[in-house]
Amino acid sequence: MKVEYLHTMVRVLDLEKTIGFFKLLGLIERRRVENEKGRFTLVFMCPPGQEDGRADVELTWNWDGDSGLPSDSRHFGHLAYRVENIYDMCAKLQEAGVTINRPPRDGHMAFVRSPDNVSIELLQMGDALAPVEPWASMENTGHW
Repeated sequence: MKVEYLHTMVRVLDLEKTIGFFKLLGLIERRRVENEKGRFTLVFMCPPGQEDGRADVELTWNWDGDSGLPSDSRHFGHLAYRVENIYDMCAKLQEAGVTINRPPRDGHMAFVRSPDNVSIELLQMGDALAPVEPWASMENTGHW
C-alpha cells in the first residue's frame, strides 16, 4: 500500500502576521485557496526549490475567527527546517522580534515559535557550526 506525505496544517489567528513569520524563515507562498462558502483561506508555503508541494505547511485561517484554537500548540510537536547558517537565521529572527526559545548553543539546533505558538525547529545544514557568542551562553526562554 502506497502512502504519500502531503503537508502539515496549522490554524492561524492572524494570517498576514503568520505569513510574515514564515517568510522570515525563507518560505514562499506556493498556493492560496479562498473559500467563500466555507469562509476560510488556505495558504500553502514552502522553501524555494520545493514548489512541488513535498514540504508544504498549510496555514488555515477561518474568516470568522477560531475560538477552538488551543492556547498552547505544543501537543502538535513541531515543524522542522534545515537552514544554511543557523546563527544568521536566529539573528534575523531575533532582529524581527522573534524570541529564540532554545538558542543554537551547539551550532546545530534552535527552536522558535510562530505567532500562533507553533514550535519550529531549526537545524544547521551539514555539520554543526563552532559555538559562538552570544548563542553559546544564552539561556532558554519559555518552552519549545
